Amino acid sequence: MPRFLTAAALVAVLASPALAAPPQNVAKIVGSPAFKTAVATLEREHDRMVADIITLTEIPAPPFKEEARGKAYRTMLEAHGLSNVEIDSEGNVMALRKGTKPGPVVVVSAHLDTVFPEGTDVKVRREGTKLYAPGIADDSRSLAVLLAWARALDAAKIRTESDILFVGTVGEEGAGDLRGVRHFFNEGKYKDRTKAFFSVDGVDPSQITHIGVGSKRYRATFKGPGGHSYGAFGIVNPMAAMGKAVADLYTIQAPTSPKVTYSASITGGGTSVNAIPDKVFTDFDMRSADAGELAKLETQFKAIMDEAVAHENKARSTRFGPVSVELTSIGDRPAGQTALTAPLVANTAAVITALGFKPTFNASSTDANAPMAKGIPAITIGSGGTGGRAHSVEEWIDVEKDASVRGMSVGLAAILAAAGVD
Repeated sequence: MPRFLTAAALVAVLASPALAAPPQNVAKIVGSPAFKTAVATLEREHDRMVADIITLTEIPAPPFKEEARGKAYRTMLEAHGLSNVEIDSEGNVMALRKGTKPGPVVVVSAHLDTVFPEGTDVKVRREGTKLYAPGIADDSRSLAVLLAWARALDAAKIRTESDILFVGTVGEEGAGDLRGVRHFFNEGKYKDRTKAFFSVDGVDPSQITHIGVGSKRYRATFKGPGGHSYGAFGIVNPMAAMGKAVADLYTIQAPTSPKVTYSASITGGGTSVNAIPDKVFTDFDMRSADAGELAKLETQFKAIMDEAVAHENKARSTRFGPVSVELTSIGDRPAGQTALTAPLVANTAAVITALGFKPTFNASSTDANAPMAKGIPAITIGSGGTGGRAHSVEEWIDVEKDASVRGMSVGLAAILAAAGVD
């Protein structure tokens, strides 16, 4: 089967005998007249979806400043006739499409924020079918696709058994530390009502992220008395302690299965080339999909910081005071995973296969980490089409209609498999 089909060819594929292979509920969903109508709607309204992408992308949403984009997204959701449209206390935007059997909900989310700082030029540039702008793939396209899915469901008059909650989350990127989705599952009104969770992030429709890579991030600030580099020579130096701490961390032989990583990432401090610094810092990042291994590395890391300080205080004079270290948490993402055998993963893989893609499985850090860590079935999927250069100002997506619609169809069918169809 070709990698990409025209939208018309997709409709033909949906009716082909090849659909006998997937689980029966998936075959029934993607082979149904209603689903074909939904796909036709995605095709017919594709230009509207592209316009939504551009509108959302050009509303700046730097870290911790997603409010303007959130308000615009709430207005878009309200225009689709969804119910219970609201912005929660953390800034997440939510809207409910009611099912026939009220109870646990299927959450479909995309994140509002970008990695780009305030002042970044977010004007979309178009070259043929390619759109270029910071954040357009990660994650403006996904926000627009959620709206397109809602329209397609309504146009096809598809009634799901479970309620579907569409969510635009805040704080997914970087220092945001998943603050939006963590609030949703720790304090939000749907925290105990979620039966399945989709994070729609990136574009690749063949990819299923079912392993959530957790992280521990610290700023280690080393302090000392400071002094003149010549006159006070011989006293303790916080930079020496910091240097030893970094060097000792890199003697750890990290496991490869499960994968464990660490990095000394950002550093700074001091006042002058001829002064022993009184304060220096380094930011550290530690990651693993295995919560136990991550906790073990965190314990080793803390011990190394303390030992480096103790070594410096023994090695040089403390007559003006000792060196100390202060650890400040700057990131703490939970680890977790949804088993390959879980219905959410298996049915999504079956959908991907049925629609002509080859499913791939991977690990990453996304909004899905939070529900995974609580044992709630959760995965991250792509919104369709192709793209590249994520987290750069040359980020791009290709909105060629046939490939875009085909990719969007995967996510829509996966959601229906999770929510059930009357």
